[in-house]
Amino acid sequence: MPTREGALTRAASFFDAGDYKALLTRLVAIPSTAQEPGFEPELDRYLQQAIRPWLERMGFQVAIHPNPLEGFGPILTAERIEDPARPTVLLYGHGDTVRGLDEQWRAGLAPWTLTEEGDRWYGRGTADNKGQHALNLAALEAVLAERGGRLGANVKLVLEMAEERGSKGLREFVAAHAAELAADTLIASDGPRVTPEVPTIATGTRGTYHFDLVVKLREGGVHSGHWGGLTTDPAIILAQALSSMMDRNGRILVRDWLPGNGVPAAVRGVLAGCPVGGGEGAASIDEGWGEPGLTPAEKIYGWNSLIVLAMLSGRPENPVNAVAPDARAHCQIRYTVDSDPARFEAALRAHLDAHGFPEVRIEGAFVRMAASRTDPDHPWVRWAQESMQRTLGKPVQIIPNSSGGLPGDVFVDHLGVPLVWVPHSYNGCKQHGPDEHLLIAPAREGLLAFTGMWWDLGEAGTPGRG
Repeated sequence: MPTREGALTRAASFFDAGDYKALLTRLVAIPSTAQEPGFEPELDRYLQQAIRPWLERMGFQVAIHPNPLEGFGPILTAERIEDPARPTVLLYGHGDTVRGLDEQWRAGLAPWTLTEEGDRWYGRGTADNKGQHALNLAALEAVLAERGGRLGANVKLVLEMAEERGSKGLREFVAAHAAELAADTLIASDGPRVTPEVPTIATGTRGTYHFDLVVKLREGGVHSGHWGGLTTDPAIILAQALSSMMDRNGRILVRDWLPGNGVPAAVRGVLAGCPVGGGEGAASIDEGWGEPGLTPAEKIYGWNSLIVLAMLSGRPENPVNAVAPDARAHCQIRYTVDSDPARFEAALRAHLDAHGFPEVRIEGAFVRMAASRTDPDHPWVRWAQESMQRTLGKPVQIIPNSSGGLPGDVFVDHLGVPLVWVPHSYNGCKQHGPDEHLLIAPAREGLLAFTGMWWDLGEAGTPGRG
């Protein structure tokens, strides 16, 4: 007789026998970077050769669509409908990766080769996102095998190949295919746990807002000996402008950028006691940095941050004796749904003018990914938490939104689904740099957690439809 424990045993055996590692090795070997020209065929190959046959063996109807926006990667959709009266879960993932950065990986490692060292699997896409969506599909396969090819519920899937370029085209695609993608909830995986050892559910993501600050005073540089001390240095003006926007300890001074009513009570409640940590090799958590009066969890999951991603004046690689003609900084705001990005540029313009920086221009402001959040007490969120805790035998931390950016807003806006993100990675995984890796123990837990959820989805007790 098929049992939940039997499905979990199947999944564990698949992982422990090395079959999941072999699967991930094949996926990583496809250099499906979306950020380098010349790799476009690999985006199609990942879907056509690695994913499509696997899904069809599990009984999915699969289609691969061109991106609605020219120049961006294709989008795969799949559905497996057993009974329209039963719940339908929408899975999401992305098979594209950032640049390989081949020459930057340390000796013995390469981006398109899976390498096991200690408790880690190294390779591009192991954490972001091949390893994560592959765990979820492998878990589904284990449940189908235990139940003799039946799930007791319905599954749909969207797998895009342009997430690392801002999910360009996904919004237009989901809007055009909303009826066929309709579901009761989105349950998917990307991003990090709060700490490597703590299973996590995120109910949304922070948004990302970008802009350039530019000070351009002349057409070319002028001799530093003849003009230094007489003519304005744009780098100094830019540095002073930035220091007016954030103080020495990382507190944002453009207060109109921040959540108007502070951290909501519901968010504070779910973050009470929430740990924060990146694991070995991650950046430090500096207690004095950021908004005073907030816990580390509230700073990263319930508040906004300003980051200067890049600054340039003159030629740092080959300095010359000149007062530079201009200076530029590319900045990013990570923001929660409690803030209004439509007000960000006007608020900054008013701030700069009030602080004596009319010559500092704001250029190229845009939202790269919008913020999203489902109520942490939503029935589907609590159902997932209970299922995971039953499987893993340990507490599962709920956070109101992950610290990074994901296109959850697309699915909320066009499908109206609650968001249940179950990350399998951690903050120190180096996902956008060299030496990206997936921790083996959390990956195994993730496989088991999803196996339990797939099993429970086919049982009584799921949240009501709609």
